[in-house]
Amino acid sequence: DRRDGGIFDLRDLTGYTIMTTPDTISDIAKAIQLALGPVFLLTGISGMLNVMSGRLSRIIDRGRVLTENPTVMATYEQAEIHNDLKMLERRRHITSKAITMFTIAALLVCLVIVALFLQAMVVMSLNWFIGVLFILSTLCLVIGLGHFLREVHLSSNTVRIRGIR
Repeated sequence: DRRDGGIFDLRDLTGYTIMTTPDTISDIAKAIQLALGPVFLLTGISGMLNVMSGRLSRIIDRGRVLTENPTVMATYEQAEIHNDLKMLERRRHITSKAITMFTIAALLVCLVIVALFLQAMVVMSLNWFIGVLFILSTLCLVIGLGHFLREVHLSSNTVRIRGIR
């Protein structure tokens, strides 16, 4: 424990210099400002996760109706039910991949936020690392949105309204 002019140095413990001075506090305030953008991105990603979870629930519910409801099973031909179940399984798989990509994107954004604060608190440059994390999170988000679009197209192409030909 050493104090010199308001500086607390933990170099002996961590190998990096962690200082608490007015300049460091200003750097932490800047890190908080920089972290706001990724936090808003997390909000958007969580909205997409909510949408995809809802879609997955509907897919599973529809599959249960087709396989467990005797009235529905008697209304449709067996081949028709089988085709619907195959399409539901395909949609379930795509939706699961989208959820996975959105979750990875959110985790990478969380790591961006952590790295921003580490850079402000520890005297070391993490700009390259932060950039790579952000690019990876954006790519995961793009892939997740692609899966979302694919699932929406599949669902809209397979919707049947009985009585209309």
